[in-house]
Amino acid sequence: MSKIRRKMRILVLLLFYHYATKNAKSYRTSNPNFILIMADDLGIGDLGCYGNKTLRTHNIDKLAKGGVTFTQHIAASPLCTPSRAAFLTGRYPVRSGMAALSNIGVFLFSASSGGLPTEEITFAKLLKQKGYSTALIGKWHLGLNCNSRDDFCHHPLNHGFDYFYGLTVTSLRDCKPGEGSVFVAGVRAYLVTPLQLIGITLISLEVLYYIGLLRIPHGALRYFFLISTVLFGLLLIFFYTFRYLNCFLMRNHQIIQQPLSYKNLTQRLTEEAVQFIGRNADAPFLLFLSYLQVHTALYASKDFKGKSKHGLYGDAVEEMDWSVGKILDVLEKWNLNDKTLVYFTSDQGAHVEEVSSTGEVHGGYNGIYKGGKATNWEGGIRVPGLLHWPGVVQAGVHIDEPTSNMDIFPTVVKLAGIPLPKDRIIDGHDLMPLLQGKILRSKHEFLFHYCNAYLNAVRWHPGNSTAPHPGQGITALPYGEQGTQCVSQNSQSYFLSSVLLLASGGTSLQTEALYKGLNDPSKLWMYSRGTFKPQNSPILLRTWYMDYEVFVCMWLHYHLTTLFLFFLCNKPLVLDTKGLAGSVVFWIRSNLILTGQGGWPFGVRKTFCIVSRVLK
Repeated sequence: MSKIRRKMRILVLLLFYHYATKNAKSYRTSNPNFILIMADDLGIGDLGCYGNKTLRTHNIDKLAKGGVTFTQHIAASPLCTPSRAAFLTGRYPVRSGMAALSNIGVFLFSASSGGLPTEEITFAKLLKQKGYSTALIGKWHLGLNCNSRDDFCHHPLNHGFDYFYGLTVTSLRDCKPGEGSVFVAGVRAYLVTPLQLIGITLISLEVLYYIGLLRIPHGALRYFFLISTVLFGLLLIFFYTFRYLNCFLMRNHQIIQQPLSYKNLTQRLTEEAVQFIGRNADAPFLLFLSYLQVHTALYASKDFKGKSKHGLYGDAVEEMDWSVGKILDVLEKWNLNDKTLVYFTSDQGAHVEEVSSTGEVHGGYNGIYKGGKATNWEGGIRVPGLLHWPGVVQAGVHIDEPTSNMDIFPTVVKLAGIPLPKDRIIDGHDLMPLLQGKILRSKHEFLFHYCNAYLNAVRWHPGNSTAPHPGQGITALPYGEQGTQCVSQNSQSYFLSSVLLLASGGTSLQTEALYKGLNDPSKLWMYSRGTFKPQNSPILLRTWYMDYEVFVCMWLHYHLTTLFLFFLCNKPLVLDTKGLAGSVVFWIRSNLILTGQGGWPFGVRKTFCIVSRVLK
């Protein structure tokens, strides 16, 4: 009898323990806190948990040791603006219009009127409706205003965040004195030819005048000189004012520092994050901590400068690691470890080609993977992916299945007890079944990789695959092994057909079946939210170099016609300075007219682009 009682007592204790642990786990998984940490341009090979042996990233490595490490974590884009749009919405950037039709795929100016459309739903917006306190600290890079300088239609506070402290655009070399300019290459590329044309024109006119074939009106040379002076002056004004107009720090809607100072900036961002967590220790919260590091211009405080083995880049990485450690410390201080999901990633791979004006390498390390930022080689899109949640997510686990930064949207939303939106396609998938071992395979059969708005590659993860690396990418790059540029629109069909043939093994039947299964989002981007509105796209029209092309084409067309008439009529002609002035003024006006893209250099008339394409 005593044995039966003893067994019954043990059974009751086991049932009680099971009930208590089940309730504790349920308590942890209901309305948890979320801290989502995103580095900028950090390479997957820069972290110790991904194999780096020289950079000291102990705190970030602690996330990996106590949580899950994704080895095939893929950014939705190799560029900042579209990647962050996909992260916040769980949708490919082409669905929201956050993908460019030009080579410049990101925002560069605070005056740009494009941005994340107000119709898009971010996880912050949904959690705020559920009663969460939400904050974005750091980099936004998804637009600011629409029609005026203070309507804030694209501001973070208009996309679900209660609190914002950071930059609305991004950190550039132009924002830090002495670090050079990101526009120098463009100036060299697009101003050398006009200067050569002007020089050749002046010499040609002088020769024609000397041999008596052309009578040049008095003041023509002065006119050319005036045009050159005005253009050079506008260029100087642009470089002088850029830092003041585009590099500033905001708290909510107020500018608190203009121009931005990099002194102790990471420490200031960290302090803001620590204070936000402390203010919301007794209520559910969402913190999106978006570091400016390690995007150039690089910076580090005096406590970290010169301390790493990899120059200023390594100093910046180690200071960011220190910041992550401070976040973990404050969670422990407020006993929030078991109640908080912490996620760490980068918006894309390291910019391996980045070199400072003094010749120092300012780019990161993407490990064994080829390529880097702005390319769809694996080094440009495979990013760190760490998820830490004690008691809910098993520690020290490596998941080799393909996952995406778009998966964070449905994961966070479902954990908060919120149903996913039914009026739009969500491309991400909930990670919890994979994290908890309920499923062993990723739900991503296909992942699409875009260079701006053009399909560049497809990652196929077939359900019946027995390959040792089932998430193997299928990539077709028509510009060759050394190519690093995004494709043009004319290359899109080549890309898609090559991808399909590679992925299917080359048979027409398999290719057709695979094509039907792809459901390329770029084919649906105009219809995903009804009628597509051009103003919802950050950079729909072609950029300023197209204006230059049009000007050159029109100018040459006019004066070649003049010379043709001269030889046809066999008599001297008078140079029509009004015609030349008209073409110049037309070119300048096109760069100053606002067309919903924020002015120069995005201010290009749509009809002007059409003319350019016709001329080409």
